[in-house]
Formats: sequence, C-alpha cells, structure tokens
Amino acid sequence: MMRRYLFFLTCVLLACSPRQQADNAFDVSVKTPAFQGEPNVLLDEAHHNMHKASGTYKPFVNLVANDGCSVRNNTELFSEGSLAGYNLLVIANAKGGEHDNKQTAAFTDAECEAVKRWVEAGGSLLLIADHYPFGSAAENLAQKFGVHMFNGETSDTIYFTGNAEFKDRLVFSKENGLLALNEITQGSSASDAVNTVIADRGQSLSIPDSAIVLLKLSPASLHALPDSIWTDGNKTYTRFASPVSAYGNCQGLAIKAGRGRVVVLGEASMLTAQTFKDEKFGMNSGDNDNKQFTLNLVRWLLKK
Repeated sequence: MMRRYLFFLTCVLLACSPRQQADNAFDVSVKTPAFQGEPNVLLDEAHHNMHKASGTYKPFVNLVANDGCSVRNNTELFSEGSLAGYNLLVIANAKGGEHDNKQTAAFTDAECEAVKRWVEAGGSLLLIADHYPFGSAAENLAQKFGVHMFNGETSDTIYFTGNAEFKDRLVFSKENGLLALNEITQGSSASDAVNTVIADRGQSLSIPDSAIVLLKLSPASLHALPDSIWTDGNKTYTRFASPVSAYGNCQGLAIKAGRGRVVVLGEASMLTAQTFKDEKFGMNSGDNDNKQFTLNLVRWLLKK
C-alpha cells in the first residue's frame, strides 16, 4: 500500500494504487479443512470494490475455498433475493464511485436494511473498510450494527513494525496485549491460536457495548482524520488534520446480531497477500499469524 504522511498532507484520492497485486505465490493451503458441506460465501463486487476475487483478494478467496467453502462473486445490489442461499457475505473496500465521489455512501438505505434483516435472520457479514475513503463509503452499513467508522488513517508510536517514519504497520499481539484473547483469536484448538496480527495503517472503529473486541488500539495509537475535500480539474484532494489519539477504539471487532454474526475490520490487507514494488502486505508480510486469523474469522462467522 502506498505510504502517505499522516500529518496535514494534501493527498490525491489515489491511495488504493492499481499497482498493488495479489501475491499468488503465497501458500494458502489448509492442512485440515473445517468444512465439507461447502457453506456458500458471497464476495461483493457490485459496489466499486477495490478488492476482487480475480485481483488483490484472490489469496483470500483461495484460502477460504481451501477451507471447504464455495465462494461466488456478487454483482447485484443487496436484497432479500440476492442474499438468499448464502451463509456469509464479504465486503472488502467498497467505494461510492469508481473515480469521483469514492468517499460517498457505497450502499443505498434499502441495501443496508436488507443486509441487517438477513444477518438478524441468521446470515453472517464480514465488513472490511480501510483508511479514507473506504470508511465513509461503508459507514451507513456499519451503523446498522452500532459501529462508527472514523474514516482516518492510523499509526502507533510504539507498537508498529517496519518504516519508522510512518509507524503505520500496526502490530497486535498477545505479547503487547493488543490482540484480545477470545473464542475467535484462540480458535477451537491450540494449533488454531493466533499470536500476532499485522495490519497496514487502516482506520479506527468505535466499540459497541455488545462487541467482542479483536484488535485493540493502544494508548500510543493515533489517527489523522480528513477535514476538507476539494476538486481541482479532474482530481480530488483531501487534507488531513493533525493526528489525535485513537485510544479506546479498535481495528477489529465481532458482534452477534439476532441469529447472525458480524465482523467489522478497519484494514483490508491483513486478510489477503499483496505486493507493491518490493514490499509485501498482509498474510505474506513476515512474522504474523494473519492466515490463521483469517481462517478463525471465517469459521466463527460460519458458526463452526
């Protein structure tokens, strides 16, 4: 993911560089698949999504398929009919538009209501919205489950790895206490336990009272929030305010809603494997358990 300064920089809305590529050499095999009945997983591609099955989310799709799931692409607006027959809906970095208005709502009010009713009736939702502009694009759907997306860019002055200038590759681990210990992060056996998750920048999320926190932001965490947007010719620019504390928020949480389940994440690369120039992002980025974390999330959502 391209680096940008987290201070009052003027940024072109091209943060999601098309030069990011899936790392298809990364090992997405699963030693002991969790499913044999092929639960149906629907990956959204109907809302100008940055991540698609044939692109940067191919490692995610292949990993979930290797765990025994059947993954299909969604090309329709969300409705009772389009969601029928599916067990899990995955939305990764939807946008309000392909070029302009990326930060506007990606989903209609009717779609949000349809997804909420479907979840409460027993469906499961994995909603992933990264740093600006993805947070504002997915905010109306997140609000249906009591989650506010801050739509900024996060960093941490202590618990980071990699570039010491940006400090935005965040480390959530048992050791630093930012990886919460619960049925999701620990899995169903010792071999499924997650010790470290690494996220690349992303945004922060509010924590509803009923939520199971997964990835906690530390007292040293910061987020820079957009404070103005303007256009000049055919380009859209965004100015970010000076960073303020993000402590008390998180980058990942789970919710039980009616008979269904929801996981909301504030960063997208952690569940896939990507490259940009000479850098790797996500499951392939080094000493982390992001691959197992991804499996644990999907298994919990599918009530395994």
